[in-house]
Amino acid sequence: MRKLIYIERLFNRFGDLLGWLSSILFILLLVNVVYDVVMRYAFNDVSIAFQEMEWHLFSAVFLLGVPYAIKAGGHVRVDLFYERLSNKAQAIIDLLGTLIFLLPFCLLVAWYGIDFAKESYLLGETSGDPGGLPYRWIIKAMIPLSFFFMAVSGVGLLLHSLNKIFNPHLLHSYTQDKR
Repeated sequence: MRKLIYIERLFNRFGDLLGWLSSILFILLLVNVVYDVVMRYAFNDVSIAFQEMEWHLFSAVFLLGVPYAIKAGGHVRVDLFYERLSNKAQAIIDLLGTLIFLLPFCLLVAWYGIDFAKESYLLGETSGDPGGLPYRWIIKAMIPLSFFFMAVSGVGLLLHSLNKIFNPHLLHSYTQDKR
């Protein structure tokens, strides 16, 4: 049963990597915004590319941050009832929610999002504004990619739920040993 815990930890490491990447992109977003504001108000210079880069970075931060939130348990749920339940009942709710709602929705959006990004790539879609960013397909490709990553985080949540149901004592001792 330690194998199931080990596999869960691999999925969690992937989620941690996405959280780290999202935080790095957030710092780049912060630098971009500060640069854009200084250039606009101190030098009266506006760059359409930097303004567009702001929403590209914001989108990437959000889209890569959600899989980390799923891994870290920061996603939205009705805590009014959930927190009062036993660990096993919480695990069953997480397991069913992941199987019934999270995985099908994420895989559906990822599947249909591929054509959305592919069409943008084939059209050579660029910014409609002069001086804007080319390669609009890159940010559109983040949508199916991030929903696939959410599904991967969902599998990690699924494994965590299974470990809470079938290995509650082993899971507790294993996490205590690794701290």
